Amino acid sequence: MNTKIETASYSTATGRAEATSKLTLKNATELLGRVLIVGLFLLSGVGKISAYAATAGYMASVGVPGAVLPLVIATEVLGSLAIILGWKTRIVSFLLAGFTLLTGILFHNHFADQMQMIMFLKNVSIAGAFLLLTVHGAGPISLDHKSR
Repeated sequence: MNTKIETASYSTATGRAEATSKLTLKNATELLGRVLIVGLFLLSGVGKISAYAATAGYMASVGVPGAVLPLVIATEVLGSLAIILGWKTRIVSFLLAGFTLLTGILFHNHFADQMQMIMFLKNVSIAGAFLLLTVHGAGPISLDHKSR
């Protein structure tokens, strides 16, 4: 037998297996990343439902009408589910980036308070993650990819 052919064949098969393994890890990591980005929003939205009156009162205390609370809850919960499922990811992540920056400006604007500054910067960082998702999309494990 020709050992060069056998070695080349083995190398090609090994290379394909490694590439498939890396691709699978990349896909799973993209999905996990989407879940981690929106986990805070999903829990926060559900929490607002159970503490509706208190949340509406807090919003009113900073000048945001409590009447927009249903829209806030829908944005957090439905937006999170859309990102997790990878549905309309680029559009939803762009909108959530704006929502995140807006909430940071409205609710964490007392920069003399170090905790408020950190909370604001957290929002800015999350908005950055959403913008990356806007540019790169959800990846193969998504409804966006399945609809192609």
